Amino acid sequence: MLTVEQARDRAAAIVEAARRAGADAADALVAADQSLDVSVRLGALEDVGRSESAELSLRVFCGKRGASVSTADFAPQTLQDLVERAIAMARAAPEDDWAGLAPAERLLHGLPPQLDLDDPTEPEPAELKARALAAEDAARAVAGVTNSEGAGASAHRGIVALATSHGFAGGYASTTHSLSASVLAGDQGAMERDYAYSTARHARLVEAPEVVGRQAGERAVARVGAGRVESGALPIVFDPRVGGSLLGHLLGAISGQAIARKTSFLLDALGTQIFAAGVTIHDDPHRPHGLRSRPFDGEGLAVSPGDIVRDGVLATWLLDSASARQLGLEPTGHAARGGAGVGVAPSNLYMAAGHLPRETLIGEIERGIYVTELIGMGVNGVTGDYSRGAAGFLIERGEITRPVSEFTIAGNLKDMFRALTPASDLAFRYGINVPTLRIDGLTVASG
Repeated sequence: MLTVEQARDRAAAIVEAARRAGADAADALVAADQSLDVSVRLGALEDVGRSESAELSLRVFCGKRGASVSTADFAPQTLQDLVERAIAMARAAPEDDWAGLAPAERLLHGLPPQLDLDDPTEPEPAELKARALAAEDAARAVAGVTNSEGAGASAHRGIVALATSHGFAGGYASTTHSLSASVLAGDQGAMERDYAYSTARHARLVEAPEVVGRQAGERAVARVGAGRVESGALPIVFDPRVGGSLLGHLLGAISGQAIARKTSFLLDALGTQIFAAGVTIHDDPHRPHGLRSRPFDGEGLAVSPGDIVRDGVLATWLLDSASARQLGLEPTGHAARGGAGVGVAPSNLYMAAGHLPRETLIGEIERGIYVTELIGMGVNGVTGDYSRGAAGFLIERGEITRPVSEFTIAGNLKDMFRALTPASDLAFRYGINVPTLRIDGLTVASG
């Protein structure tokens, strides 16, 4: 596998080759990764997979015309052909007044922040197998679990390096260790499935196999005997496992591309109240060993922590350089580079904890639903209309009671955001994290 230095040098070399071949500006991303995955089922080894890959993505500009190409073949002649093809494509492309590299004065210079993303330990397949078996054993030991879909453990290491023709060259390594289990409970014809997983940059930070397995088993057993719920307007409580998806819809609506194309339900919302007072959503690329931490964005810009929503008010769009130019604004350090070009993405995004304990948030509900699973993607990013299938548990007189399934929850995201109340139980487990969330007055339709 490439080292960070080798990846950075290759990115810089292809950028220099593009300049010599006639490009006015260029940047290149080299991404390499290796992974080891082990899966087990019913106490036996099911699969061991090891993979290694590398890809180079080149973006060139000839005046206001640009093109992007990529390859997994690093042979010298292939790279030379890639450069020539990219420049030919750019010269044939339509002009784009907003195209170009990021502002030079905003590039990251000096030493990048030390984020502790790279775990030097490299587990052997036998070690991963033992973790997966222990997780599955713990899940199957839960009373009521009747079958298993298996458990898995994996270790991944990736390298990212970016170079630009106007003075940036940087790279970093990161690792990801994961453990998961999925089991079934109940009898034939009435079986329910659920899962649990834990992911961390360092192996030592992954939850113990016994904890992951027990969670998977208990969650599956709790869903057995799911019934229906009557239709109507009810308060809905989102488990943190699914509540983060609401922030995903927010991100799509505040991306620079959506705003520039006028395809967002939050088109005129910048600087206005979109959540209740007290709600803050923060983005932190510098969290040590964070799952989405990064020292620079996809265009080489320095990144820093900041609020997306502050006290309920939308504080910023997510802007790469092209959308920022189109909107007459500055890029925000949220560019995300891929083989097809540049988009936007957050880093470690989270909604700050509220003041109410989870028990109080639920205890105030006479009748409602605690949602633990969302199904389908019935969300309109232009209008904000929201409709998704769901499963979870009925809330009666402030208590979570019986499991329910096969129902739909619907509303409009503008109204949902304003009616949202966060609990105080925020925990950092995923790339996007939220506490338990309550939204009153959503429409529930039983299947």
